Amino acid sequence: MKVAIFGAGAIGGFMGVKLAQAGADVTFVARGPHLAAMQERGVTLISGGETVTVRPRCVGDAAEAGGQDFVVVTLKAHSLPAAAPSIAAMLAPDGAVVTAVNGVPYWYFHGIEGANRDRRVESVDPGGVVWDALPPSRAIGCVVYPAAEVSEPSVIRHTYGDRFSLGEPDGSRSERVQELSKMLIAGGLKAPIRPRIRDEIWVKLWGNLTFNPVSALTCATLDRLVNEPDLRGLCRAMMAEAQIVAEALGVRFAISLDKRIDGAAEVGAHKTSMLQDLERGRPMEIDALLGAVVELGGVTGHEMPFCASVLALVRERGRQAGCYP
Repeated sequence: MKVAIFGAGAIGGFMGVKLAQAGADVTFVARGPHLAAMQERGVTLISGGETVTVRPRCVGDAAEAGGQDFVVVTLKAHSLPAAAPSIAAMLAPDGAVVTAVNGVPYWYFHGIEGANRDRRVESVDPGGVVWDALPPSRAIGCVVYPAAEVSEPSVIRHTYGDRFSLGEPDGSRSERVQELSKMLIAGGLKAPIRPRIRDEIWVKLWGNLTFNPVSALTCATLDRLVNEPDLRGLCRAMMAEAQIVAEALGVRFAISLDKRIDGAAEVGAHKTSMLQDLERGRPMEIDALLGAVVELGGVTGHEMPFCASVLALVRERGRQAGCYP
């Protein structure tokens, strides 16, 4: 099985090493010092007190990768439109793109029955660029739970989590999603196939759409967001608005709102990815995590005053920092 990891940073590197250990033919597509170090020294994963180094093929140009059975995309959502043509060129005739990307995926409405069938989500796919380059029939959903970081070029430090939930947009147990799940499991990861992958996307998004932007506005870590009554109240109000919208789209939440908040508290004094991006001057995932949710509120006819207000504020915060266009 040929698998390319497109955007082989922390999460992509972690998954890629595990797939290589399971015997997959893995190609990493990366850039900069990280790519140069991987080409020279291989990819080292530090996880659970163990250190392993593998030597997959590492390229800087997708054209060098050749046809792939799976292209796992671990970019941030705002980078996907520009990268979509390169990803498409890597796919074998029956290849699949695995969207291991936070937020509302570009294929969200693919195959859904009703008035919204095959609607494009403008916030994450302006002009339908990704949809056209990577038809949703090629997509497999992936909800990412591990946490990892590139501690130095070519070195991935995995801190917690080992689950990558998979799901076809139409809910089927296709041969391709079963093949990918088996290979991930062979690499020591959990890779359940979900018949309702959108439900799981929303449970993760539930936290991301609140904690990420509120942390960027307040510079507060997760423990403060869930334990300070006023901040918790704001996050809860945003999540309640999002729940109404998601349920209007047919989503079923397996846990309660407060249980989801309490689960975040267990992570402790953690800086969200959006706050880290703000501090480092990197592009912020505002539209995939919150902008798309407010867009879906418009689609379902539900006003979202708390979410819309925080969205306006965090967009301006990002603009002032040069982290949002």
